[in-house]
Amino acid sequence: MGEAGRLVEGLRAYRLIAGMWIRSTLAYRVSFALTVAGGLMVTGLDFVAILLMFSQVDVLGGYTLPEVAFLYGLSATSFGLADLAIGSAGRLGSRVRDGTLDTLLVRPAPVLAQVAADRFALRRVSRLIQGALVLGYACAALDVAWSPVKVALVPVMLVCGGVIFSAVFVAGAAFQFVAQDASEVQAAFTYGGQTLLQYPPTVFGKELVRGVTFVLPLAFVNWVPAAHVLGRPYPLGLPQWAASAPPLVAVACCAVAGLAWRAGLRTYRSTGS
Repeated sequence: MGEAGRLVEGLRAYRLIAGMWIRSTLAYRVSFALTVAGGLMVTGLDFVAILLMFSQVDVLGGYTLPEVAFLYGLSATSFGLADLAIGSAGRLGSRVRDGTLDTLLVRPAPVLAQVAADRFALRRVSRLIQGALVLGYACAALDVAWSPVKVALVPVMLVCGGVIFSAVFVAGAAFQFVAQDASEVQAAFTYGGQTLLQYPPTVFGKELVRGVTFVLPLAFVNWVPAAHVLGRPYPLGLPQWAASAPPLVAVACCAVAGLAWRAGLRTYRSTGS
């Protein structure tokens, strides 16, 4: 079976497994609605903290409230897409430790698709909704001349950002084949990276900005392309064409994550239990 065939098979397996968990979740609609409402309030506290900052200052790192909200909305929505789609991969370490990963290996479906859809948590949609609400507010409040290119760049940023975060999830899951108790390390790069991107790059040191631009390229989720939309200087003086680089960065991240996943899976040794 070729790569295309394996991809189709994986997507089909993912759809079936995730659909099963979604039907299970929606069997208790009131409980689901309350969980989502609670999630909206909890995730909303992040933006409340930003609002409290702006109650004391007019700008943060040279950025106004609508501009910071734009960065926040892009980061939260992109991460929400990835967390909803593949966030379950963060629990791979526990399956490696207790040996239950063996049950996935013997099933006639790609392991990554099974891991990503395992216990699919529809409640994570609350993070996605909250980020989209803030992004909608920011787009309406920004003092920006919206050209067709800038309008088209917003959904491109969201999709590419979701792919980049998904690649980080997969690479982190691959690392757990080696370091079985590394979920917190993975969270530092996923949840921690998402929190980092909520704020302007101007509030961080140049070494940190270089790290999330050239080492772990999370800056291409929002900092770099958003600079074009907002008319702000590009981080680290990057050229203007960098605003169109997120699709290329997303593809490169997927390639690296795929290699890491295959390498990690080859190192797996069953517990024998």
